[in-house]
Amino acid sequence: MAVERFPVEASHILMFARAIGDTNPIYSDAEYAAGAEVGSIIAPPTFAQSSAQFDPNYFLRPKPDKKWFGSGRTASGTLVRDLAESDGTDVADEREDDKQSGAAAGGLHAEQHFTYHRHLKPGDVLHTVNYEGEKWEKQSRRAGILKFSEAVTEYRDEDDELVITAKGVGVVTEKVIDD
Repeated sequence: MAVERFPVEASHILMFARAIGDTNPIYSDAEYAAGAEVGSIIAPPTFAQSSAQFDPNYFLRPKPDKKWFGSGRTASGTLVRDLAESDGTDVADEREDDKQSGAAAGGLHAEQHFTYHRHLKPGDVLHTVNYEGEKWEKQSRRAGILKFSEAVTEYRDEDDELVITAKGVGVVTEKVIDD
């Protein structure tokens, strides 16, 4: 996902913490947070994923008058193709979006890792830098070769200092598994 501007606000942090059911006051109570070791409200560990809402082209973001790729009703590869055919979207563009998320069309988002270089806090304004990470393969008894790939997203602040490194791992199977 490519985000040019991701403003971090205390209200966003509060809503995110509530949405994941985390009641730690470090995410919502400024007085409590001021007395804590970090000295201010901070964001929960996976908060950076909410930056997708600041990317108008993020493939899982609902778009007016278009089928939503996110309901999970069909195999993701099939749905991407169906959506592309119905609205004129280039399937290659959809697959590029999938790669940026750490999964490939018809594949699976297998892992997500976050490395924090400092705490994310209200007032930060971030942008992202994306690149491909490692690739590897493993043999599976049922699915043939499993092909893994990393997509790396660096979240940087207005001074271009690295704040968070996120690595998503996607996996694609060599063949379709019949049950």
